[in-house]
Amino acid sequence: MKYFFQYIFLKEHRIDFIRKGLISLLFLVIANFSMAQKTSDTLPAKVTLQQCITYALANQDIVKQSQLDEDITMRNIRIAMSGWYPQVEADGYVQHFMQIPITEYPNLNNPPSYTPYVILPSATNYVSAGTFSVNQMLYSNSLFFAARTSKTIKTQASENTESSKINTYVDVTKAFFDVLLTEEQLNVLDEDIFRLQRNYNDAYSLYQNGLTDNIDYQRTQISLSNTQAQRKSTEEALKGKYSVLKQLIGVAPEKSLTVLYDSSKYENDILIDTAKALDYGKRIEYQQMQTALKLQNIEVGYYRWSFLPTLSAYYDYAPEFGNNQFSDLYNTKYPDSFLGLKISLPIFQGANRLENLSKAKIQYKRLQLGMDYLKSEINSEYTTALAAYISNLNELRIAKNNIAIAKNIFNTVKFQYDKGIKAYLEVIVSETDLRTSELNYLNVLFQVLTSKMDLEKALGQIKTN
Repeated sequence: MKYFFQYIFLKEHRIDFIRKGLISLLFLVIANFSMAQKTSDTLPAKVTLQQCITYALANQDIVKQSQLDEDITMRNIRIAMSGWYPQVEADGYVQHFMQIPITEYPNLNNPPSYTPYVILPSATNYVSAGTFSVNQMLYSNSLFFAARTSKTIKTQASENTESSKINTYVDVTKAFFDVLLTEEQLNVLDEDIFRLQRNYNDAYSLYQNGLTDNIDYQRTQISLSNTQAQRKSTEEALKGKYSVLKQLIGVAPEKSLTVLYDSSKYENDILIDTAKALDYGKRIEYQQMQTALKLQNIEVGYYRWSFLPTLSAYYDYAPEFGNNQFSDLYNTKYPDSFLGLKISLPIFQGANRLENLSKAKIQYKRLQLGMDYLKSEINSEYTTALAAYISNLNELRIAKNNIAIAKNIFNTVKFQYDKGIKAYLEVIVSETDLRTSELNYLNVLFQVLTSKMDLEKALGQIKTN
C-alpha cells in the first residue's frame, strides 16, 4: 500500500509537471505570435530617411530575392560537395518464374563425348535477391573543382546581395528626397497663395472704393488661379512620388506614410569631400568582376587537369534466396560480397578536354577585357557625377542668393506700391520672381542631393551594414 501511494503521488506530480510545461509552452507560442504581429509592420506612419532605408533593406522584394539566391547558392554548394560522402544504395527484388529456364550439362558418365547432354532447371520457382552497395569517392577532378570554388561562389552570392542593397539604398534615398522636396514646393506655393489672396483682397477693396480700376485685382486673380492650379498639379504629383517610395521601401500601397526631415540639416547633407581619389576596389561592381575572374581562372585549371583519373572504393553485399515453395523462399541464404578499388582514366574524348580548356581561356580573356571596360566606365561615371555635383552646388549657392534678392525686391516694390509710387503690375512680376526663385532653389537642391548620392555610389562609399 505504501508503494501504491508513492506511485500515485509520483504520477500526479508528473501530470502536474507536464500540465505546467504545456501551459508555459502555450504562453511562449502566444507571446511569439504577438511579437510577430507587432514586428510584421515596424515602419511607423511618419518615417525618417534612415528608417526608410533600414526597412527597405529588410523588406524590399529585390533584396529578398538576392538573399534567397544566396541561400540557393549555399544549397548548390552542398549538393556539389555531397559527392565526397559515401554513397550508399540498397535494392532488391522477388520474382516468380512462369517458365523455369533450363541449362544443358555434359553427361559425365559417358566420356569422352559426354553425350547425350543432361537437361536440368537452372533456377527455382521463386527467386529473391538484394544488393547493398557502398561507394566512396577518393579523388575526382569535378569534386575537387567544386571544393576549390565553394568559397569563391559564396563570395559571389554575397556580393550580388550587396549590389542589390546598394541599388536599393540609392533608389530609396533619391525617392525620399524627391517626396520631401515636393512637399517643400507645396509649402512654397501655399505661402505664395496666401500672399496672393491677401493682395487680391486689398486690390479688390481698393477697386470697390473707387481708388483703382479693375485691372489690378483681375491681374491678381489670374496669378492666384495659376498658382492654385500649379499647387494642385504638384499635390497630385506628390501622390505618385509617395507611391514610388512605398514600392521601393517594400510597404503596402494602402499604408499611410509621411516623410520627416530636419530642414536645418540640408546644408550639412549636401556636402561631400570632392578631393578623395577614386579607388576601383571599393566599387561592388569591381569586386564582382574580380570574383568572376577568379572563378574563371579556377575553371581553366579544372579543364587543364581533367585528364586525371577518377578513383573510388566500393563494397557490395548481395544475398540471394531461392526455393520452389514461396513460403520457404527465405529459409536459405546464398550471400556474396566483395570489396574493391575502381579507377577511371579518360583516354580519348574527341578533343573534348582541349576544346573546353581553350574555351575557358578565351572566356577568361573576355572577362579581362570586361574588367578594363568596367574601370573605364567607373572612371567616366565618377567624373560625370563629380562634375554634376560641383555644378549643381554652384547653382544652389546662386539660387539661394536669388531668393534673398527676390524677397528684397518684392518687399520694396510692395512698399512702393502701397505708397502709390509703383504700378501693381510690378508687384505681380516681383511676386512671380520670388515664387520662381524659391521653387528653382528646391529643384536645384534636389539635383544636388541626387548628384551627391551618385558621387558617393561612384566612389564606393555607400555602406549598407
